[in-house]
Amino acid sequence: MFNILVILFLSIVFLIILSILYFYKKRYQRSAKTTTSFGSFTPYLKEQQFNPDINTDNWDLHKLRLEKFRRSQYKGLTFFKSSEDKIYYLSEKGIKVYC
Repeated sequence: MFNILVILFLSIVFLIILSILYFYKKRYQRSAKTTTSFGSFTPYLKEQQFNPDINTDNWDLHKLRLEKFRRSQYKGLTFFKSSEDKIYYLSEKGIKVYC
């Protein structure tokens, strides 16, 4: 008789634990579906003006940053301005390529 009560008690505890895990799993899945994306980050023009390391497609802004900081990132490539006012970028091998 004692063994039956122990088995019954353990099975009830097991069912309670399973139901708690099931509800937590459902709650987690529901909260994961409600997360939102804020889209891609595009810095403001003012921020782009004062940071030459931000990539830009704006040619005028690129030229302005080259004059001011002597470097600017344009279309994924960082350009530099030498002391002789020549514009260049570094190749994959580290060689200066003048424009």
